[in-house]
Amino acid sequence: MTQEELFKNLIAHTKEYGFIFPSSDIYDGLSAVYDYGQMGSELKNNIKKYWWDAMVRLNENIVGIDSCIFMHPKIWKASGHVDAFNDPLIDNKDSKKRYRADVLLEDYIAKIEGKIEKEVEKGRKKFGEAFDEAQFRATNPNVLRESKKAEDVRVKMNEALNANDLAALRQLIIDCEIVDPISGTRNWTDVRQFNLMFSTQMGNTSDETGTLYLRPETAQGIFVNFLNVQKSGRMKIPFGIAQIGKAFRNEIVARQFIFRMREFEQMEMQFFVRPGEEMKWFKTWKEKRLAWHLAIGLGKENYRFHDHEKLAHYANAATDIEFNFPFGFKELEGIHSRTDYDLRRHQEFSGRKIQYFDTELNASYTPYDIETSIGVDRMVLAVLSSAYKQEKLENGEERVVMKFHPALAPVKAAVLPLVKKEELTNVAQSIMKELSCDFNCQYEEKDTIGRRYRRQDAIGTPYCITVDFDTLTDGKVTLRDRDTMAQERVDIKELPEIVNKKVSMKRLLEQL
Repeated sequence: MTQEELFKNLIAHTKEYGFIFPSSDIYDGLSAVYDYGQMGSELKNNIKKYWWDAMVRLNENIVGIDSCIFMHPKIWKASGHVDAFNDPLIDNKDSKKRYRADVLLEDYIAKIEGKIEKEVEKGRKKFGEAFDEAQFRATNPNVLRESKKAEDVRVKMNEALNANDLAALRQLIIDCEIVDPISGTRNWTDVRQFNLMFSTQMGNTSDETGTLYLRPETAQGIFVNFLNVQKSGRMKIPFGIAQIGKAFRNEIVARQFIFRMREFEQMEMQFFVRPGEEMKWFKTWKEKRLAWHLAIGLGKENYRFHDHEKLAHYANAATDIEFNFPFGFKELEGIHSRTDYDLRRHQEFSGRKIQYFDTELNASYTPYDIETSIGVDRMVLAVLSSAYKQEKLENGEERVVMKFHPALAPVKAAVLPLVKKEELTNVAQSIMKELSCDFNCQYEEKDTIGRRYRRQDAIGTPYCITVDFDTLTDGKVTLRDRDTMAQERVDIKELPEIVNKKVSMKRLLEQL
């Protein structure tokens, strides 16, 4: 089965089992907007809690806030979003479809990289245990030729983007002979810039106030509250401000399920430091953020850093933590050194002095800022795509199982009476009542125990607790492990401790 087929199966699975639904589904949906169902909202909340606790609870010098979606329109002028928050778009005249020019080129490069990986795999099969991948990549003529081809396109694309040379971007698309995936033609328009912010009006009439914007990022809510937080919390440099919240971007090319949406959620932290120390902290936060990802066990080989060649107008250094999604390595989290750009611009546009008095230096300055920014929805997709497994069992049966890290699993335990008999259901309900005070649990009594096990596998429940007739005499239940399917008899009184040891968020946080 190809990665594309697996991805389609995953999308279908998330709808069938209550993780993610197309928004406005009974009206045939709304493009690139999704709702989280009963399982998806639990998974999402667990991811957010893991991030919040790792940021705010484990760092005495980081605090959290919750700023508004609606903000003064001058904020977006100061931040540069009004003038510079654009995507280079190109249309195909035959299909009438619109694409991001840089994404078309990135996909072209990804196809070349795919050819390289196939060539490497052929070499691995040919030479077996004697295969030296590094030497093969450095000497194989096919790999060298394709690598140079990809690098040449990447360099030309970045040069055109940095220079805002839209004509050069279009010419590069033509030179690469990139075709529209729908029409199959290369009948392209010129490349144009398109602003991504949604605008609206406040008040009963459109002329009552100026235009407002739905925030395209949560970071500006942190910057404009810098003085409020610093003074009220008596914060000393270095310190950070964290926030989780909704953001909105009018993405023309929204695709790949919840990877790129028009309404999404961000987990961002701005860490304020002395000028001149930003690169030290930039390196520190790269390491800390990668460790956060690795702790949930999605596989070190599925992550890589990608340093930016084209820097945003506010940055002097930037890197992405990329994850190997079913459609290839793509950005999961960004770490940026934003200099003093944002605070300085808000000082200029607001007329308020935004500086920090450093008692150790006996001097005032505008702090520099290191940003860590991760999309909640992309993180959900990374967890979902890694957890989704189609397994063939020893008895020939097949099962679909979501192998979430237990701390992130939507449901921690399922309580299942073997059959629907009052003496069993009474015990099962008492166990359910006890465990539900600490864990999100499910109670199921319909269908055979095997079918109920499969349903719990499909939503990723770490433990199934079965109450049978022996329970009535020995006070023990059967505890089934999701991953190994191993079963053991345990005392009912031990269940809270056993489940907690398995699913506690503390196990994750202790690794950081």
